[in-house]
Amino acid sequence: MTENSPLHAQLYAEMVQRIRTGVWQPGDRVPSEKSLIAEFGTSRGPVRQALAALRSEGMIVGGRGAPPRVQRTAPAQSFDTFMSFTEWARDLGMAPGQRVIEASRRPATEEIAQELQLPPDATVVEIIRLRLLDDKPAMLERSLFPHEIGKQLLPADLDNGSIYQTLRRVGVVPVRARHVIDAIAAHPLEVEQLHVAPGAPLLRVRRLAYDESGTVVETADDRYLPSMAAFIVENTVERRAPLSRQAANTTADLFEHDD
Repeated sequence: MTENSPLHAQLYAEMVQRIRTGVWQPGDRVPSEKSLIAEFGTSRGPVRQALAALRSEGMIVGGRGAPPRVQRTAPAQSFDTFMSFTEWARDLGMAPGQRVIEASRRPATEEIAQELQLPPDATVVEIIRLRLLDDKPAMLERSLFPHEIGKQLLPADLDNGSIYQTLRRVGVVPVRARHVIDAIAAHPLEVEQLHVAPGAPLLRVRRLAYDESGTVVETADDRYLPSMAAFIVENTVERRAPLSRQAANTTADLFEHDD
């Protein structure tokens, strides 16, 4: 919360924090308007606005005769800013975690070479990690890097550190990313690591990350448990996000370069 934000926004942020940190547990009855007014020393209007915002996002349910209760929701990540998983988790007040499944060099497939703007059969570095939120499996992350970038990651302790923070230390700073979101059935590795049934639906986010010169530094395929993540894109009349809807054809179509 910041003192410069509207009071209802401050109340909303505080209530979200209580839900995220478990102070208000799923199924708990939300404190009455009267008790919230007394606690925060405010009037009814800002409290109702904050509760209405929580209700619109599905964080609480009920009302209009039924006592409002906390609803289990997936942690939300905004695409309005470029943020790593570690930064996102900490911003939510949750503990990020990861376990490296594989870290290796291999020849790029034709598709990966095209995404990373590399010659055919160029060597790339692949990092596969299980990502955790508060020690619970949340996502299986597959990241591929040009060898000159990725080789910096092979000796790093990525079980206890951030890939992006490691890259920043050697001067590789992703500043822009393009995301494509779709649904996919769980493959054997996701079944094993995320503890889901074969074919279970997962939320897939494919990402191309660019440095300030416009060079592609990473291509990634992140597969989230739907119960563990939701994504938000917000736009306004003044600032519209460049969203598009298209048929899911080839990866190359989805990641068409804009250089």
